[in-house]
Amino acid sequence: MTDTPQIHGLTAAGFEPVRDVFASLWEGTDEIGAAFAVEIEGKTVIDLHAGWTTPKRETQWTAETIVPVFSTGKAITALVMGWLKDQGNFAFTDKVADHWPAFAQGGKGEITIAQALSHQAGLSGIAEEMQASDWFDRELIEEKLAAQAPLWPPGKGTGYHPITFGFIADAIARRTDGRTIGEILKDEIAGPRHLDFFVGTPDSEHHRVAEHKLPPKPPFLGDMNEIKKIAFLKPWSSPGRRGAAEWRKAEFPAANGHGSAAAIAALMGVFANEGRLGNDALLTRKTVDDIMTEQVSGEDRVLPFDLSFGIGVMRNGSSGHYGPEPLAIGHYGLGGSCGFADPVRHISGSFTPNRLREVLAGDPRAVKLINAVYGCL
Repeated sequence: MTDTPQIHGLTAAGFEPVRDVFASLWEGTDEIGAAFAVEIEGKTVIDLHAGWTTPKRETQWTAETIVPVFSTGKAITALVMGWLKDQGNFAFTDKVADHWPAFAQGGKGEITIAQALSHQAGLSGIAEEMQASDWFDRELIEEKLAAQAPLWPPGKGTGYHPITFGFIADAIARRTDGRTIGEILKDEIAGPRHLDFFVGTPDSEHHRVAEHKLPPKPPFLGDMNEIKKIAFLKPWSSPGRRGAAEWRKAEFPAANGHGSAAAIAALMGVFANEGRLGNDALLTRKTVDDIMTEQVSGEDRVLPFDLSFGIGVMRNGSSGHYGPEPLAIGHYGLGGSCGFADPVRHISGSFTPNRLREVLAGDPRAVKLINAVYGCL
């Protein structure tokens, strides 16, 4: 068990109880390091960090630390896709095959971009046996996704796409803009505003990356089926066998974004503030509404939950995963990271731990912190 480390960072007046809850994460637990940040109407009210960047507790977590946030990055990928849509590159109602003709193979010709980005395309993983290292070959994966028949009839409910979501989004981005998701993020969104979030983390930033510790056991997936096995449990279900440095540098827009809680809170603020990022109108209000509007809901074939998806984001509804506001949206990542946005109270935030827990969504640490914020309003 760990003694509570010194808590660093900003706590605006009136939000002291949130700092207390953050400190409590280390009480009687094996917590390592974490950060939590919140903005209200684009202004930072909480930006806290504490603990260590490695499981051996050798190096202090600082304001410069970044951490892999896994599927939390799907919400940032949705933001990039919204930006591309507002540049006139495509409409969410376009068919994927309008821009990627090979995708029409196997009965996928009618799948829209909105359906593909709300986990309805039937491509939760690669069904054909391959190597875990094959994920690092973008063209190969796109060929496999284009050729593969859907694992269920497209548009007939969801099956969460842990890794393939990002490859589909990136394929559309490159075919309509010429750049990858990570490049657009660097060139147009995070980079110019000095926000610490990367999809494809350059070598120059690796010294800042916190090392995560995996959960002691896998998350509970519910009753098993072949779609879940393909998504999560096959030897090739996720990228591997290339080492940590190559994984950080690769672009997996669904799964390996690296960033700080403060940067994620700022980026999620676009959804909380009608498309604004700071003083800039980054997205149109129509696009924000499109992304946050329910595309599909019900029992997911991969995750053991009833879920409501927008375009690349999860909708809060009555889950309480993103606080008490039903209209809030967000995304969790493997082990507990999350980003969230409340468009009613204009709140956005992020929790980024490196001690991963066996949860897929609604990490109790994040939920406790988010509810503490609302308790201070």
